[in-house]
Amino acid sequence: MLRTGKLPSADGLRESGIPFESLDGLYEKSRNWDTLAKNIAAEVKRQAKGKNVCYCVDGSVTEDRAAEILLRGGARAIEGVGKGAAAAARAGVGCTYTSVSAYETAGRRLTLPLVVYDVADKLLAGDVKLALTELFGDEAPALYIDGETEKKIPLCEADRQEHYGEHTAIVVFEEDLLDKKRFCLEDLMAILRRLRAPDGCPWDRAQTHESIRINAIEEAYELVDAIDCGDADKICEEAGDVVMQAAFHTLIEEERGGFTLTDVLSGVCEKLISRHTHVFGTDKATAAESALSVWDKNKMTEKGQKAYSDAVNDVPQCFPALLRAQKTVKRMRNGGWDFSSPESHKKKFAEEAEELARAVRKGDKKEIAEEFGDLLMVLMHTAQLLGIDSEQALLDTVKKNAARFTEWERLVLADGKDVHDLTDEEWNFYYEKAKENVARA
Repeated sequence: MLRTGKLPSADGLRESGIPFESLDGLYEKSRNWDTLAKNIAAEVKRQAKGKNVCYCVDGSVTEDRAAEILLRGGARAIEGVGKGAAAAARAGVGCTYTSVSAYETAGRRLTLPLVVYDVADKLLAGDVKLALTELFGDEAPALYIDGETEKKIPLCEADRQEHYGEHTAIVVFEEDLLDKKRFCLEDLMAILRRLRAPDGCPWDRAQTHESIRINAIEEAYELVDAIDCGDADKICEEAGDVVMQAAFHTLIEEERGGFTLTDVLSGVCEKLISRHTHVFGTDKATAAESALSVWDKNKMTEKGQKAYSDAVNDVPQCFPALLRAQKTVKRMRNGGWDFSSPESHKKKFAEEAEELARAVRKGDKKEIAEEFGDLLMVLMHTAQLLGIDSEQALLDTVKKNAARFTEWERLVLADGKDVHDLTDEEWNFYYEKAKENVARA
């Protein structure tokens, strides 16, 4: 039985007078490549019940998905020269390379040098090109192989050749780091290692966890600012800077014999799986709020936090005050430290406001600061109850007030007046006008 009777290898059997059955008819009956493999394997198994069967494929047995299924079922393999290996030899690529069928490039982890075989038609070549140029760039050097034809091409021309067939392959060559246009996480680590090398950059060699710790905060804030601006290009740039900071700290530990990039990535992947038990386990969550509850429950279990106070005290002390307060209040509310209704929030706010007023009347600055902090915490609880992000709400208000002030000042100066010499009536007039103008803008 032959996977296909449309190749030169099938012609060789015909010339030798060796009878065979082609499985070409299964191609049209199969929805995709995986289904084809299952259908072929099933047909071979069916016929093997009544007779001896030899299932033949062009190239290597290990390059054929149906053969893989049959081997798992106990079939015996007689190996041939793989299509990937043959193309690699033609391209002068030896030892270590990645080899993959054109039907399977999507979703695979591909590295250079790379051999893609089974480029059967122009449409498939287009899919291959899109997948590979995303990883390696339009101008990555490649070799088009079709029968006896060989042609050096940029990768972007992988789907612009005259002929394609079962023996067409595209080989993409490895490039020097400085010649690349597209990079991966391993390239980032390679660049940082070069900068930290004895003959690298003096500044980079001198850095420690402590000396660059503030950079992580600055880059994170710049990413947040880019998000607030809605600038996709800036978000891309700043996200890269945040990743670079994480990679830098990872390299410092790698040099010390601590953890490695694999440790970092393994940790975050394990965390995502273990905390999303409503996706990868048996927990249920049908909305964002219930999903977050599952996450918090799993997080406490992982960290060995047996009481909610453990989670409250685990909020990083280096957070800005407002963000730390918001995180703390959220965890306190999870532990039952909350007022049950909007009315009780209103009552608690009134109590704290009165305590602040008494402290102000007494003139005790320490007590005033303490009561003011209590009032802010009540506001945090209220924001949590209402589903408001306090940090974002305050930022939005700051922006709004800055815009109103800018317009207010413009109006005052446009009338030839001094902002410090306005009467109350004038001040309110310009304020209302500025508020109206900003709202209309």
